Amino acid sequence: MNAVLTIAGSDCSGGAGIQADLKTITAHKLYGMSVITALTAQNTTKVFGIAPTTPAFIETQMDAVFTDIRPKAVKIGMLLSAEIIEVVANKLIQYKAENIVLDPVMIATSGRRLLDREAEKQLKKRLIPIVDLITPNIKETEVLTGSLIDSEEDMINAASKFNGFYNGTILIKGGHLKTSADDLLYQMGEIHWLKGSRVGDKDRHGTGCTLSSAIACNLALGLDLKTAACKAKEYVRGALETDTFLGKGSTPLDHGYLIK
Repeated sequence: MNAVLTIAGSDCSGGAGIQADLKTITAHKLYGMSVITALTAQNTTKVFGIAPTTPAFIETQMDAVFTDIRPKAVKIGMLLSAEIIEVVANKLIQYKAENIVLDPVMIATSGRRLLDREAEKQLKKRLIPIVDLITPNIKETEVLTGSLIDSEEDMINAASKFNGFYNGTILIKGGHLKTSADDLLYQMGEIHWLKGSRVGDKDRHGTGCTLSSAIACNLALGLDLKTAACKAKEYVRGALETDTFLGKGSTPLDHGYLIK
């Protein structure tokens, strides 16, 4: 049985973070493991508090995982600090981790910055260069590239600016575009559009976490990056279409909609 590791923060309400990742991994019939980088008190309405895990304990968690059950793929979510980023990068290099998908959780839905300037620098310098795929949304892409994005053409121009510090594959999520929900997959200078339309008219909770973990699952199953991304987008759409009717704010996804 192939295993997938998620390195991210815990969402006590179950819609995002570690909980969303583990549900997604289970839905893909894979074995899920987790390294928790922070505890959060949050629900569908807002984040009430964040308690970071110490870098030393994150290191211990990663040692425990990699020395016993080696993951076939790794998904990375919220990291919070330069020190945590450094520990995670060092351990991934030490254990020669494969199929690494990074969801650079930098800005909360509310607009709150989740990484300070030093952490952003460390993310670009130490972690992004060693991963196979990054999945920034439009706001995160703007921060990472210094670009303003209002259109699909802007997305293409921004993708090319990653070349200064990253040679891997980029999936820029277009969910914040005004006209569509198309994602841009930029791979080795080639452009692929993953077309999509908006599902419903309300905000949803945990879509970015779910997409990146679904891609990691598909890579663990042996699919190439383009196919993995396309199938992950299909999975997320299905999870969005099955409304859970939960929460007073941004409704969580139905991660188990495929399970009969």
